[in-house]
Amino acid sequence: MNQNTIHPLAPIVIIGSGLAGYTVIREIRKLNKEIPITLVTKEPGYFYSKPMLSTAIAGNKDANQLITTPADAMASQLNIQIFSETDVTAISSDQQVIFTNKGDIPYSKLVLALGADQIRIPLQGNAASEVLTVNDLADYAKFRKQIANKKKVAILGAGLIGCEFANDLISGGFEVDVIDMAPHALGRLIPENVASALQSKLSSAGVRWHFNTTVQSIDRANEQHRMSLTNGNTINADVVLSAVGLKPRIALAQSAGIKTHIGIQVNRRLETNLPNIYAIGDCAEVEGLVLPYVMPIMQAARALAATLTGQDTALTYPAMPVMVKTPAFATIVSPPAKDAVGQWKTNSAEDGLEARFESEDGKLLGFVLMGTATNQRAALTKELPPLLA
Repeated sequence: MNQNTIHPLAPIVIIGSGLAGYTVIREIRKLNKEIPITLVTKEPGYFYSKPMLSTAIAGNKDANQLITTPADAMASQLNIQIFSETDVTAISSDQQVIFTNKGDIPYSKLVLALGADQIRIPLQGNAASEVLTVNDLADYAKFRKQIANKKKVAILGAGLIGCEFANDLISGGFEVDVIDMAPHALGRLIPENVASALQSKLSSAGVRWHFNTTVQSIDRANEQHRMSLTNGNTINADVVLSAVGLKPRIALAQSAGIKTHIGIQVNRRLETNLPNIYAIGDCAEVEGLVLPYVMPIMQAARALAATLTGQDTALTYPAMPVMVKTPAFATIVSPPAKDAVGQWKTNSAEDGLEARFESEDGKLLGFVLMGTATNQRAALTKELPPLLA
């Protein structure tokens, strides 16, 4: 049955009001001012910069200060309808309708910008349920409340978000312990000898590292949490923050018959296996790539907006270095592809470090820049192959 027969005036419906959802809408509006668009979100619908969540403690910013535009202003600016604080319970691809706790909403095209959840590792102990995560503005507000008038914060995970929070909390006057099973920080992104430079700078600022171990149990110890590590050590902290990684939200897609793997599987046009349903952002897996960073979202949003407005456009990913927000030692990472063959070559200088991952014939396949070497970002990025040509 033709979609126009089902719902002749149905809007493009976007599920999710994060950076991916709102950026797609902005890009559509650059191409078409009038096409009807409906945004459905379980959040209030305001716009804020999610990357700021891991850098706002030092600036003593509360959650409300991170909101750049309230929902009604977003609706007015972008000429859209917003269903805020709305849970989507199911998708019918046959009827081209989404079912929500506020009624059924028809769509002409549906974009899943569902985001990702923080991974929670299984923990024992009577305080295991008190471990916090910060994945949205409401989480940040809760975290800020919990750390008020406290001193010691423990972070589970020494990846990108864990390191950013560690730097931010230390700058905000907190004592910080970071625990990770890996042998070094940023374990999935950079080699150990390079990581040691960042670790050293953050150690000098006051961060205490606990590598090659993880938390076994968390128990109440008076007003604190006592964490028992698998290496036999214990750490006391006022608040425990988990930042061990992200898991794409795929349950809604799975229940609708949409193919998933790590994320929601889409082709280069960001189409799922069901007609008129697309996915973008942290929930999407494009040809095996799940890239929960700002630049890939911007690239994908431009391509998808063109496709949704009638200009079929295949997504390409250039090399997109990631800035790790650690002011103690500025760091930019462009890791090589998982199947890349080559070796790391490191050059250290005063207040800087450059590490290049080169193939046997000397081609640059990835890099890490720290400190003063970050001024090489533009030049080295031009040498890198695209992630998705």
